[in-house]
Amino acid sequence: MSQPNQSPSTPVAPDSIAPPAANYAHAVLTTGASRWLHTSGVVPIAPDGTVPDGIGGQADVVWANIGAMLTDARMTPEHIVSVITYAVVGEPLADVMAARDRFLGGHLVASTLVTVPALARPEWRMEIAVVAAAAD
Repeated sequence: MSQPNQSPSTPVAPDSIAPPAANYAHAVLTTGASRWLHTSGVVPIAPDGTVPDGIGGQADVVWANIGAMLTDARMTPEHIVSVITYAVVGEPLADVMAARDRFLGGHLVASTLVTVPALARPEWRMEIAVVAAAAD
């Protein structure tokens, strides 16, 4: 399998607006991308079919699942340009953001976090959709 290529994306950080509220970019500019990966909402089901009880464990499973999708698409976390996270109201959001930051390893993406009353299955506390771009 060929090596993943460099990300064609750059964070956009205007000096004329306040900085982001956490470790993300207000916007990401993508140029020259020839391959795009759009995920559905990735849910916290481990390969063995289990779902961790806590949102921190669920976040780790979701990011591991996203990592598998990226690998299959010959991409890396550096190719992610946008993340939308859905978390059930009342869950500790710091655990969700910490898992994102660990997975991205300092790579800044456009990121939105939305709290919702519930997800499709009652045991799911969160899910994440990402967009990634690569230039071949």
